[in-house]
Amino acid sequence: MNQNDKEVRILLVEDDDVDAKAVERGFSKLSLANPIYRATNGVEALALLRGNDQQHQLTRPYIILLDLNMPVMGGLEFLQTIREDINLQDSIVFVLTTSEADEDRVAAYREHVAGYIVKSNVRDSFTKLIEMLDRYWRVVLLPT
Repeated sequence: MNQNDKEVRILLVEDDDVDAKAVERGFSKLSLANPIYRATNGVEALALLRGNDQQHQLTRPYIILLDLNMPVMGGLEFLQTIREDINLQDSIVFVLTTSEADEDRVAAYREHVAGYIVKSNVRDSFTKLIEMLDRYWRVVLLPT
C-alpha cells in the first residue's frame, strides 16, 4: 500500500474550544474524514503519542497541529520534549498559534516545525489552512 493511501491522523493540541471547533469545521467543510484526536496541553498530547495513561497510542502516519500557549505544558516545551524522544523526534508539527512574537517563531523553527501559522492570519479561512494540509500529506511522504 502506498503511504498516500493511508489515512493520516491529526493530533490537534489546542486548549481553546472555539479554535478546536474551527479546525474541525474546516475538515468537515472539505469532507475530509481524517480522524482528529485532541489534547488540551502537551502532557495530554504526549500521553496520546506514547500510549500512556490508559490511552491507546496514536498510530502513524499523523500530523500534529500545535498551539503554543497552553496550560500545564505549553507548545514549546512539548516540542523540545518530542525532539528529545527517539520515538517521536521525527513527528511532523505545524504550529497554529496566536503568537506573532519573533522569539516564539524562532524557537519553534529551532525545534524543526514544518510551518508556523498565526491564527489571526487564517481566522476566517481555516478551510484554506486545511486544504493546504490536505495537499501536504498527499504529496509528502510522512514518517511511518
